[in-house]
Amino acid sequence: MARSSMRMSAEERRESVVRAAMIEFARGGYRGTSTEAIARRVGVSQPYLFRLFPGKQAIFEAAAERCVEETWRVFDEASAGLTGPAAAEAMSEAYMGLVEDRDQLMMQMQLYVSVFAARAAGEEGIGDSARRLWENLFEQVRIRIGGDMGDATHFFAHGMLINTLVALGFPEDHRIWSGFNAHEPAE
Repeated sequence: MARSSMRMSAEERRESVVRAAMIEFARGGYRGTSTEAIARRVGVSQPYLFRLFPGKQAIFEAAAERCVEETWRVFDEASAGLTGPAAAEAMSEAYMGLVEDRDQLMMQMQLYVSVFAARAAGEEGIGDSARRLWENLFEQVRIRIGGDMGDATHFFAHGMLINTLVALGFPEDHRIWSGFNAHEPAE
């Protein structure tokens, strides 16, 4: 194989940076992750990293966007052809599989923490981007489950509780999970 055919294109390298950034930011947060760590994980120099992205915030925003897009992809595939409660149930079940990927869950949680910390420091850029991404996800879910704001809010409230229980390490057989089944209709 010729040497030039083994080289990655800028787009392929950019994709590898986003994947690496998701892992690094998931584990260290925005403030605790250096661009040097991301570059090292990808196997490129920092100057090359900055040819692909204008700065750390742009890398974080690309990783956050990928995280939210992946969440919708999982929801969309699980609920294809469904609406209403059937779509919500399918997306909820699929979400449990998604959060088994600890880096995916941690990236979600780091996104919220990073926005909160940036806002406390008077920086709104990350928050503006994150709110736009999250609102788009909320709207896609709201439409899929039938358009009701209350149903969408309920769906996301359950998702945030799932995030909390998984992050805190409650095993699936712990009694605290039983509340998810408490209001299901009897068969």
